[in-house]
Amino acid sequence: MIGEDFRPDDNETKKQVRKSLHLSTRIPKAPCSAPSHITLDFHQHTEQEAWEMLVDAINSGAHSATVITGASGILKQKFPQWMTESIIAPNIISFEALNNGSFKVRFHHKNKTISC
Repeated sequence: MIGEDFRPDDNETKKQVRKSLHLSTRIPKAPCSAPSHITLDFHQHTEQEAWEMLVDAINSGAHSATVITGASGILKQKFPQWMTESIIAPNIISFEALNNGSFKVRFHHKNKTISC
């Protein structure tokens, strides 16, 4: 049944088996862990875009973020309200002003992995 030349540990045999089984396409890529800290810069973004960036950051599984709102404008005014009164408030552990236009935010940690 098996010829005398058969050697299952032979590299050439392993390559042929992998090729015939298409193993390279069947093995999923290893997941990556979520970033621990991200930076969000709201400059040149609308209120809606800034909100979506913030929601994406929360959903990414990141532990914390530095959020740059700018020293003046609607986003600087809205940001503290978003942290305390919006639907994302339960996902926020804390937030604090770093300077006149930036905040440090800590999120409730979600054990998330993402595809690389």
